[in-house]
Amino acid sequence: MKILVSAGGTQGHINPALAIIDKFKEHDKDLEVIYVGTTNRMEKDIVPSLGIKYIPIEIYGFTMNAKYIKRNIKNLFLIKKDVKQMIKLIKDFKPDVVLGIGGYVTYPVIKAAHKCKVPIFIHEQNSIPGKVNKVTAKYADLIGVSIKESEKYFKGKNVFYSGNPTGDRALKVPEIKKSSIGLDDNKKLILFVSGSLGSNSVNNKMKEFLRNFNKDDYQILYITGDNYYDDFIKEKYSDSVKIIPSIKDLPGVIKSSELVISRAGASTIAEINALCKPCIYIPSPYVANNHQYYNALDLKKIKVAEMLEEKDLTEESLNDKIDNVLKNKDMYINNLKKMEKFNSAELIYQKIMEVLANE
Repeated sequence: MKILVSAGGTQGHINPALAIIDKFKEHDKDLEVIYVGTTNRMEKDIVPSLGIKYIPIEIYGFTMNAKYIKRNIKNLFLIKKDVKQMIKLIKDFKPDVVLGIGGYVTYPVIKAAHKCKVPIFIHEQNSIPGKVNKVTAKYADLIGVSIKESEKYFKGKNVFYSGNPTGDRALKVPEIKKSSIGLDDNKKLILFVSGSLGSNSVNNKMKEFLRNFNKDDYQILYITGDNYYDDFIKEKYSDSVKIIPSIKDLPGVIKSSELVISRAGASTIAEINALCKPCIYIPSPYVANNHQYYNALDLKKIKVAEMLEEKDLTEESLNDKIDNVLKNKDMYINNLKKMEKFNSAELIYQKIMEVLANE
């Protein structure tokens, strides 16, 4: 079997794509995969390192920022070029199905698949669909959504509640011992991560909190993001605080944590929920449709997590949230365990195979 997969920009798109590829490989040892991503985002490094054939295309996200008007115009021509390149790729590779798992890079791939009459599956991770998925839904033979409420945005389509396969993948990652990353195995851990790219605005607000944090029974692992690490190493912290730029296999550290503080990206949520860890979400207000706010709000409503908006983030408000969640930790864990659990990647695989069988 042959599959052509496209996803990019952040791990929120890349990780579910990799989980689906893993599931296809479980069913077909002779599976052939080509992954199409960008020339300049993180998938260009992650995907080839896993031994997956990678084809980069030059494309950018459109923006309303006036200083990028020239790039927006250039992008119109790039998209036309990319679609032609993808049509040639599809005719040469002859995939059985094309999978678009999010990010603007998927647009020319899905457009080309439609022109070549190849079956198309798209997956939406967030509560409010992204622009590309909204536009390409009309081409899709099958649509999976991570959050059940998202089904309403794809009315009249072959849409199903798939969950987010990133959670399946997280369960398979070995636990990372605290001591292996310079922490104390005997002290409880609060893990703080602000998305796969880091967050300048959150980092700036967190510096005072980290400087003042000094508890005997807890320690903090703060992940800055590669671009922001240098801003932190000049500061002095107690032995209860460790600062690192990034970490491979984040779910392994989540498994060692008592509490996670995180942005509310869909894939991170899927990992945290799958591992049944209490979390305080600080949704990014800078994403399309403010979708992280709604992701976190849905979880707060069912009492599996707490939310602290970035505008309300202070040392005092964060300490209050941490104390409250840790005090009621068992309630959050019990509610997480009650959440519907299913093998998302397997469900997606079976649904795709049903579509192919009816072709």
